Amino acid sequence: MIRDGERVLFYGEDETKFLAKVESGQKKGTHLGVIDFDQVIGKDYGDVITIGKNQKSYYLLQPTYIDEVFSMKRKTQIIYPKDSSYILMKLDIKPGTKVIDTGVGSGAMCAAMARLVGEQGKVYAYERREDFYELAKSNLTLWGLIDRVELKLKDITLGLDHSNVDAVLLDVPDPENYISQCWEALAGGGRFGIICPTTNQVSAVLERIYEHPFIEVQVWESMMRQYKPYPNRLRPFDRMVAHTTFMVFARKVKGFAEIIEESEESQENAEE
Repeated sequence: MIRDGERVLFYGEDETKFLAKVESGQKKGTHLGVIDFDQVIGKDYGDVITIGKNQKSYYLLQPTYIDEVFSMKRKTQIIYPKDSSYILMKLDIKPGTKVIDTGVGSGAMCAAMARLVGEQGKVYAYERREDFYELAKSNLTLWGLIDRVELKLKDITLGLDHSNVDAVLLDVPDPENYISQCWEALAGGGRFGIICPTTNQVSAVLERIYEHPFIEVQVWESMMRQYKPYPNRLRPFDRMVAHTTFMVFARKVKGFAEIIEESEESQENAEE
């Protein structure tokens, strides 16, 4: 049942949608008509309401994380769900994980991590700009995730305060300058992810990564194409979100294995 003060996703009969906090005695004007929130409170999710003289309809749904992300207040470019979902898998974020998130921005990726680490895990989030810090704090509080995050107003040029963590996500304008700090913060075998908007930045990051004991270094770009859901004329949408970011991943080891080159005589003996 929908209660006073809950956030509801209104899905219109014309497939438009928006999020709103329903409060007793309040109303909201839309292009389909005026919604009286008293008509919504007490309904069940999945119900439909009709509004206005023309009896236009809205479905009442619980908002998903993606709904929240695309409706959130933000001042920075967010990591798109098609990328954030892969990052969560590559960094193996799960209940109990301790992870550092650098460059929190508006808090979308931080929230995605906080949803998964559970009550026993923790997201150590660093943001250097106070306006971004306050916005991220507000969004995380709104989503009920702030208790799983240790949010710090700090420039990571001054160092990271946490160590022996399971994973680190580096999302700052000049990530190549912080590879050493991230290596130090990771536990042995820890997972490292880096966000890079351009190819030349990827190259700069790779040069620094190979100066440290990292293995399983990978560079990824994700592509996703949506189709029009019409059985008799199934085809892709005419437009798609193509490139959004490059993702670099690596695993920390405590030192490189010593590779001993075999002599030609040893190789010949092995072949015999």
